[in-house]
Amino acid sequence: MPTLVNDGFPFTASQARDLGMAHAALVEQTSLGLLRRVFRGVYVDARVPDSRAHRLRAIKLVTPTQAIVSDETAAWLYGLDVFPPRERHNLEPALVVAHGATRVRRPGTRPRQALIKARDITFVDGVHVTTPVRTASDLLRKLYRPYALAAADAFAHDGLVDPDELTEYVNRLKGYRGIVQARTLATMVDPRMQSPGESWQRLRIRDAGFPPPEPQFEVIDDFGRSMFIDLPYPDLLIGTEFDGREFHTAGHHVAHDRERREYLSDLHGWRWVIGTRARLFGTDTSFEDELGDLLGIKPIARWWGHGRGESRWWAERAGLAS
Repeated sequence: MPTLVNDGFPFTASQARDLGMAHAALVEQTSLGLLRRVFRGVYVDARVPDSRAHRLRAIKLVTPTQAIVSDETAAWLYGLDVFPPRERHNLEPALVVAHGATRVRRPGTRPRQALIKARDITFVDGVHVTTPVRTASDLLRKLYRPYALAAADAFAHDGLVDPDELTEYVNRLKGYRGIVQARTLATMVDPRMQSPGESWQRLRIRDAGFPPPEPQFEVIDDFGRSMFIDLPYPDLLIGTEFDGREFHTAGHHVAHDRERREYLSDLHGWRWVIGTRARLFGTDTSFEDELGDLLGIKPIARWWGHGRGESRWWAERAGLAS
């Protein structure tokens, strides 16, 4: 196999010149898929598999000494992808600098100043990173509500934070922007959530004014086989599940889900309301309308946009919407 570019280690655009690679060659090899762009201005040989070690090496190349890796980038170092859907290709690392420290003006990064204490910082292989509980609390404050809850659920699911510890942490914070949202959402964090879509759907159910479902409910069929329902109401035999594009659009996945749901419907009388991204975000209210019909509860209609500032409350659909 040909030698890896820079022996497989990440490198900056300026370092590429030292490797004998002109800017035009760098652009060409990236467009051909021979190089992978880790961050803006940071590259690695595309044959090198993604790993925490390589992520750390890449971060070191763009992080000034006084800066701390934070927010979605810190989560990425912890092995979690909590970027909002529209920002998953954002290649600018998020950094925070304590108030009073020298400002960071590094091109290709997203620096900010914030109140941060020593206990909120950890040192990982030469990189200062916000601790998991600080990272989760920052995401609860900063991200749009559905994405914020999904991020914190992911931290809890991976065992990086304890929900009670997170709630206690955000309750101690005072004067932080977005702290009211963070305190509300922290009480909902649940390690049983297995995907962002499940977190979004659980919040949508709460926003509609419905009682909380029981996540990951186990059903045993006549052959002793175990099946799990994402967000059901077991006593009412109502199942809600989220069908995301990543795992539920391939033909065999669609067929498997359909067969499983039909089997449980025929065997026990389960009824289903299936959520998708299109049904949860935007002006479509059919998800909560269908669930409300089964629960016998009139939903509170909420319009969800795709980012902060894009949601609004509506009056119940009786001609009172403003």
